[in-house]
Amino acid sequence: MTTSVAVLSADQQARAHETALSILSRVGLRVDSERARRILAGAGAVVRAADSRVTLPRDLVEHALSLAPRAFTLGGRRPGWSHPVGQGACTLVVDGEAMAVWDAVAQERRPPTIADWEAATRVCDALDEVGVYWRTTTWDEEGAAGAVASWRRAFGEFGKHVQDAALDADQGRWLLEVLQVVFGGREEIAARRPFSFLLCPHTPLVLEGPYTDAYLEVVGWGIPVAAMPMPIMGLSSPAGLLATVALGHAEVLATLCLVQAADPGAPFVAAPALAVMQPRSGRYGGGAIEHALLGACAAEMARHVGLPVESSTGGTDHHVPGIQAAYERALNWSLPALAWPDLLVGPGLLGGSTILSLEQLVLDVEVFRRCRRLHAGVASGSSWDLDGLVDLLARVGPAGDFLAEPSTRDALRAGEWLTGSPGLHDGFERWDEAGRPDILAEARERIDAILAARVPDPLPEDVERELGRIERRARDGRPPRHAGAPTVRAAPAARAPRTVRREE
Repeated sequence: MTTSVAVLSADQQARAHETALSILSRVGLRVDSERARRILAGAGAVVRAADSRVTLPRDLVEHALSLAPRAFTLGGRRPGWSHPVGQGACTLVVDGEAMAVWDAVAQERRPPTIADWEAATRVCDALDEVGVYWRTTTWDEEGAAGAVASWRRAFGEFGKHVQDAALDADQGRWLLEVLQVVFGGREEIAARRPFSFLLCPHTPLVLEGPYTDAYLEVVGWGIPVAAMPMPIMGLSSPAGLLATVALGHAEVLATLCLVQAADPGAPFVAAPALAVMQPRSGRYGGGAIEHALLGACAAEMARHVGLPVESSTGGTDHHVPGIQAAYERALNWSLPALAWPDLLVGPGLLGGSTILSLEQLVLDVEVFRRCRRLHAGVASGSSWDLDGLVDLLARVGPAGDFLAEPSTRDALRAGEWLTGSPGLHDGFERWDEAGRPDILAEARERIDAILAARVPDPLPEDVERELGRIERRARDGRPPRHAGAPTVRAAPAARAPRTVRREE
C-alpha cells in the first residue's frame, strides 16, 4: 500500500473550490487579450468592455472541467520514452531560469554561460528521474531569435519532454515552425506531445495579453497546457494559506476555461506554484516550510476536480549547497512528493530559484528518490513480509539471524531497501581512512563522469540546417511563416544517448 498524505480535509477542499468559483463569478479577472475575451464571451463568459473584466459563471467552469482529459501521455524525441499523466506516475521537472551559477570549483557566484546550460541539460538528460526540461538558466539573447535558439538547443540536447512558453503571438508562430521541423506536422505533434506550453496568469487575476496571444497561436496542435499562476502569500495573495490555495485554484480554473473554450478537449495540467513571502523583507521565501504544505495542497485541489497536477515545492533561501539548503529542500519536498503529483518541479536551483548548482541538482534527485521510496509505502502480504513468517521464525529460532535467508535476498532485489545512495554509509574509521570524503565532491565526480561519457543523439543534418535558417530569419527580424506543412522532413526519433569510453 502506498503512503498517503492529506493536508486539506475534504471540507477544506470543497470550501476552497466553492470560494474559487465565487471569485470567478463575482470578481472575475482582467483579460488583456482581445482575442481571448472574444473566445470566452463565445463560451458564455460575461465581458465588461470598459476595463476588460471577464466573469466566469459556474456552469462555464464545470463545462470546462468536463472537457479536460483526465489522463494522457507526454512524449519526447527519445524512442521509447514517455510519461503517463493522470495514471499514478511522477517525474521531475528541472527548475529553470537561473540568473546566476554557483561555480563549485572556483567557489564563486557568476553569470551563467551557454556551457553551463549545456552541462545542466546533459546531466538532466542522463538522470532517469528528470523527465521534463525547463531552460535552466536565462538566455543571452531576447526576443524571437533567443526563443528559437533556445528551442533548437533544447530539442538537440534533451531527448525527453520539453515544457516552455512563447511570450507573444510571433513567438508562438516561430514555435510551431520549430516543432514542425523537429517532429513533423500537426498530427505527429498532437500524437507524440513532445512539448507542453507553460501559461502563467499574473496574480492576482490577470491573463496578460501578449503571453495569452502566444498560446492562442498554437491552439489546435494538441499541445498540452500547464497553467502556473504564482500567488505569493502576503504579497500578491492574501495572508492566509487556504486563501492562497483558493486564489491559485481560481486562476487555474480561469485558464482552463480559456483553453477549453479555444480548444475543447485539449490536454491540461493544473500547475499552481503557490508560495509565501518572507515577512521581514517581503521577498520570495524559497526555504519557508509552508511551501511543503502549499505544494501538497496544489495536488489535492487538482485531484478534487479531476485534473492532472504539476506541483512546485519551494526550495531554499541559501545560495550555496550546504546544511541549510539540505534541510530546507528535503523538508519542502517531503509533503508534495508524498501527495504524488504527475510532475514535480524543483531540482537544481538555490537562492530562491535564482542560482544554478549542478551539485545541488544531483543531491535533489537523491531527495526525490528517497521521497519516492516513502511514497511506495509498506508492502502487504509479500513473500518477504508476512507469508511464511511463522515458519521462517520456527526454522531460524530464537537468537538466530536472517542474513543468509533467501527471503532477505528476495526482499533486497524487490526494493525493500533503497540502495545506491550517495554519501557516507559506513563506520567512522572507513570514512577517516578514505580521507574524509565530502558528499559535494561525490556529486561533482558523478557530474564529471556524466559529462565525460554522455554523447547526446544529434538532430539530423538537414533538420539542423533548417533550424539554423529559421534562427537566422528570426535574428534578421523577418516574420515567421504561417503554420502549415513542415519545410523539411521531420527528424526521426532520436536514439538513446550513447555512453562512450574516452581514452586517457
